Amino acid sequence: DGSDFSGWAKQPGLRTIQEEIETALSTITRTQVATIVAGRTDAGVHAKHQVLHLDLPAEIEIENLAFRLNQILKKDIRILSVIKAPQYFHARFGATSRSYQYKITDGGQVTAPLDRYDSAEWFRALDIGLMNQACQSIVGEHDFFTFCKHRQGMSTVKNLMKFDWHRDEKGVVIGVIEANSFGYNMVRNLVGAAVCVGEGRFEVGWLRKILDEKERVSDSYVFPAKGLSLIKVEFPPSDQYLAHYNSYQPALAEQEDEG
Repeated sequence: DGSDFSGWAKQPGLRTIQEEIETALSTITRTQVATIVAGRTDAGVHAKHQVLHLDLPAEIEIENLAFRLNQILKKDIRILSVIKAPQYFHARFGATSRSYQYKITDGGQVTAPLDRYDSAEWFRALDIGLMNQACQSIVGEHDFFTFCKHRQGMSTVKNLMKFDWHRDEKGVVIGVIEANSFGYNMVRNLVGAAVCVGEGRFEVGWLRKILDEKERVSDSYVFPAKGLSLIKVEFPPSDQYLAHYNSYQPALAEQEDEG
């Protein structure tokens, strides 16, 4: 539950998921532990499925490690399982895709109390048919500069594999978006742009137009973090780990050179 966290990455004086997990691990192992995560979630963003890897001293038994960690961690972080990683596994560079979900209560509907943590409210009714048409037009590999906040040295070329919308049994609008990786604020910008189409502010072709023209969208389109959850991280079959490992070695070496 990302509600009370300033994101994944450690930051001085702020409560972060990485800091809490590494502190718990260090308490158990009595040594400093560093973690590598599949998806560095931003402040307020949730995760139903997150993956990280770490190196542990050989004498540490992992059989009961998940239980021991959950005894230390507060209730808004739960470790679901701990396993020995296969050779050539890497949580960040080894992942082939990440999937996020965004939940919106639209048209003046009241958010159920238990849903208030992981869904955002929008006062206008949304046409998910229009949203799906618009979002399908940008699926594929593109430069998503339009939807990413700039970060030095980070590529904005991404392979968007899925971006679609549906309503659940309560009528809540749910978007699912999958890509090989995401830029900073990319998902929340894409959600905001899709909502602009769904409420009739812009035509269906607008998303593709601003993507092609690399027209930076307004910060006002960034939807709240609380509606966003990381729901899946995909990895290749274990017999393909070595080939995949060789493919991302240049990126890994560059990261290590930069410290």
